Amino acid sequence: MFVLVIIPSVKTLLRYPFILALVITQFILLTTSSARAGTLPEQAAMVSDEVMFDYFSWTIDAAWQKVQFSALGMPEYLTHEQQKMAVYDYIKVTRDIESAESELERIYSDPSIQDKDTATEELRNTLEDITRTQKKLAPIAETVVQSQVAAVVTDIGLTTGGQPIPAVLYHVSPLPLALIISPRDSILQEGNISLLPDLTVEQRDFLEDKVDEQLDVSSLIVPVGGIGAYPTMVMRTSDLRWMAEVVSHEWIHNFLTLRPLGIRYDTTPEMRTMNETTASIAGKEIGVQVIETYYPELLSREPSAPGLVSQKSQPVGPGGFRQPFDFREEMHETRVSVDQFLSEGKILEAENYMETRRQFFWDNGYPMRKLNQAYFAFYGAYADVPGGPAGEDPVGPAVRALREKSPSLSDFLYQISRMTSFEDLLAATGN
Repeated sequence: MFVLVIIPSVKTLLRYPFILALVITQFILLTTSSARAGTLPEQAAMVSDEVMFDYFSWTIDAAWQKVQFSALGMPEYLTHEQQKMAVYDYIKVTRDIESAESELERIYSDPSIQDKDTATEELRNTLEDITRTQKKLAPIAETVVQSQVAAVVTDIGLTTGGQPIPAVLYHVSPLPLALIISPRDSILQEGNISLLPDLTVEQRDFLEDKVDEQLDVSSLIVPVGGIGAYPTMVMRTSDLRWMAEVVSHEWIHNFLTLRPLGIRYDTTPEMRTMNETTASIAGKEIGVQVIETYYPELLSREPSAPGLVSQKSQPVGPGGFRQPFDFREEMHETRVSVDQFLSEGKILEAENYMETRRQFFWDNGYPMRKLNQAYFAFYGAYADVPGGPAGEDPVGPAVRALREKSPSLSDFLYQISRMTSFEDLLAATGN
């Protein structure tokens, strides 16, 4: 991935220290992952080359928007209440967009409506209008949320010279899909390739089949909620609590990238899990503090965060009562069994078992398109909560144990960020 380097005028740099920080950060905040010639990721990238996401163009656009809006200094002239209302206005418009898109999908799926273009003309015009409004509101809403996350980060003590380094920057946009590559005989993420965000389900299936056949691997194209580029990328949502968490999560990745733990993100599966679990733990804690500080009225509401899977129903048990279905426990059991099959060299048995379990999850309200080695290689790294697709992987529990014994979030982050191996973590937790 490339990182844009923008060189504004010297006068602008001196007048707006924020812009100077952005330029400096863009020089040093480079990704640590790159495909070496002949590696599996490079081979997979060649297969998917036509639909790969263009990070360079995205970064140019996002960073330039940040520079331009920062130069205006608009949020500085707004009161705290006005800043809060600006965010709420953005959330409301986003919710209107989601509602309009949902209604469009319903109409185009309705077989009784013959002339769909005519039936949706007014709705499509409305959607265009509110989308334009959202684009006008987005820069100030993003700037406000950035400042709020930065203030919480500062209170926690994650600063250098009194400032969060790098500066908290994010931009909402359609996120690239992630093509995850794992060997078939083990659960191991050997590739994570960013693809265009608008690939259809048919296109995803076709590409996965092509990669699997040509490279004899397990692959899966998955959606993501955020990406730790710079500025970070965050998925559009009308759930402010989820947004605060993801913005915080991705900034933690930026924070770690400047330190030994983040620099070694791709060196081993254990280091990747340490990074992702750390970012998940810290992102949730910081996100909650943002809401408690600036939007306490949201704490009494049920979260509506977008999920990668959703429960549609629960099975009915004896007597007509619905039995609870524990997704994390069932997925944990699945992962443990798959690991056992693969350790015995029973690849086909493991794959047949995963397909049977996929249908089981589907029957219980969790519609997964595929369940394979790549699925576990990706989702198993997010081990901030016990159970789930991580199975018996000891890395997640060790990270959680370190957080529990740390007196504060900043102590936890500074300690784990200096680590260069899983053995360092085991030593810190007394294992």
